[in-house]
Amino acid sequence: MDIGDFDYALPQELIAQQPLPQRSDSRMLVLDGRQRGWRDAWIRDLPLQLEPGDLLVFNDTRVIPARLQGWKSSGGKVEIFLERPQPENEALVQVRGGKRLRAGQHIHTDGGELILLRREGEMWRLWLPQPALEFFGRHGSVPLPPYIERAADMEDAQRYQSLLARVPGAVAAPTASLHFDAPLFEALAARGVRSALLTLHVGAGTFQPVRSEKLDQHVMHEEWYEVPPATVAAVAATRAAGRRVVAVGTTVARALESAAADGILQPGAADTRLFVYPGFRFQVVDALLTNFHLPRSTLLMLVAAFAGRDTVLAAYAHAVHERYRFFSYGDAMLVWPAGARA
Repeated sequence: MDIGDFDYALPQELIAQQPLPQRSDSRMLVLDGRQRGWRDAWIRDLPLQLEPGDLLVFNDTRVIPARLQGWKSSGGKVEIFLERPQPENEALVQVRGGKRLRAGQHIHTDGGELILLRREGEMWRLWLPQPALEFFGRHGSVPLPPYIERAADMEDAQRYQSLLARVPGAVAAPTASLHFDAPLFEALAARGVRSALLTLHVGAGTFQPVRSEKLDQHVMHEEWYEVPPATVAAVAATRAAGRRVVAVGTTVARALESAAADGILQPGAADTRLFVYPGFRFQVVDALLTNFHLPRSTLLMLVAAFAGRDTVLAAYAHAVHERYRFFSYGDAMLVWPAGARA
């Protein structure tokens, strides 16, 4: 398949620039891959779309203030975007806006001087005066995605973070979980829907374009994940009861499928470069709650692998026609794949 097979037209004004007043005010497009149809709903309707004993799996990663402003000795401004903390006060970062960067170069920030150590692929290895999480926590700002065309404000520090966020390390939010607030959690619990957690630290590569025209030539960015034993047990119990495992977000789907061996979910931590596109066979996930994704993106390809490319793109065309809100602060989709027990 070619990258052009995952393109669609999106009016700029449908890209959500602000969160809604309440998390659970979002709309939800329910896509049934088996019937190749969809219906309009609201995220607050989610409990009625599920059955008692179904399991929602959430990503509990916490977004760190990963964007940092700096300047070179010449006075030229640069923006540093944290990708991955490293031991010994080092980090892997993207440096934007700086030409003729070189190893050994100093970058000045409000928190002190940083040193570019060496290039590692598309990243720079950077030395900081403190451990990366501590330094960026003190001096960084909320890393809103590039399609949100405004500076981050105080509201973003709270709204670009899920209520379950507890393990610092992500540089982008697992946005499907942003729709959940206390009333929705209470309604799900009253319905008898269970929940479990895992961690996948979303990297900056989630916004990088696919540069290969042929999908089988694309190499995914690496992300760290951990699936705890309690989540493995919860998935096994759900399976034994004949109920369904619902991944809250593409990051959860990617972590669960990365941790599955011969159809059996294994606990533990690892790095993953798993690239999910049509033809992939899902072993763990029965349904997917997700936001709407960028044209030609690996996230859209994952959803297409789940419910079929033609069905997904037709549903996206419907969402555009009905003026759904797109991307990180946008609306949601509940996706049942072909053959799902929906």
